[in-house]
Amino acid sequence: MGRKSLKETRQKEIIKVFYKLAKKEGLENTSIAKIAKEMDINPSLIIHYFQTREDLTYGLIDYILDKYQLIYKVSPKKPVDSRTALIAIINNIFSKKWNSLFDDGLFYSCYSLAFREPKIADMYKKLLDSLRLSLRGHIEQCRIEGHLAIEDSDEISDNIFVLVDGAYFYLSLVKEKAEYEKKLSKYRAQAMEMLQLSEASALMAPDFAA
Repeated sequence: MGRKSLKETRQKEIIKVFYKLAKKEGLENTSIAKIAKEMDINPSLIIHYFQTREDLTYGLIDYILDKYQLIYKVSPKKPVDSRTALIAIINNIFSKKWNSLFDDGLFYSCYSLAFREPKIADMYKKLLDSLRLSLRGHIEQCRIEGHLAIEDSDEISDNIFVLVDGAYFYLSLVKEKAEYEKKLSKYRAQAMEMLQLSEASALMAPDFAA
């Protein structure tokens, strides 16, 4: 047990340095040698924990995807009803919180690998499927309890998820603050409209930390 814990700790330390360097220099320009130099260790130690560059990349993607999940997580400080929780999730999704969780450039660099690496494609698909199902569960709970006047929770969750995915990519290209905030507010309003909820509800909902 102790050895496994030490291994996981060292792997995480290496991944964090990999993330830091790849964010600065680009994924394709970050080598095992550069990571070892940054950590002041022998490259062979990194090979000990990650046998290949591919294994190291898989670890980096796992690290990024774990951060991605936090966008959809709501941790209320006190019990709330399902409607309030759903609105809080929408607020989390359409907020700037994800900017502080991971670097857009690095995220999409890793994402592009999914078109060439089946394993990476599977990693992304499993995560995105689980997030969509989680959102669907929140929407369906609200529908069952009579908070939403919608017929198909699955269709609504799919549409919101597609909106989010497109919004994230587009907003990563927007540099002007006013335009960014205007677009973000517009996308959130569209999601609220899909749910047949008022934008005022979103503005009044408590802000739960992701």
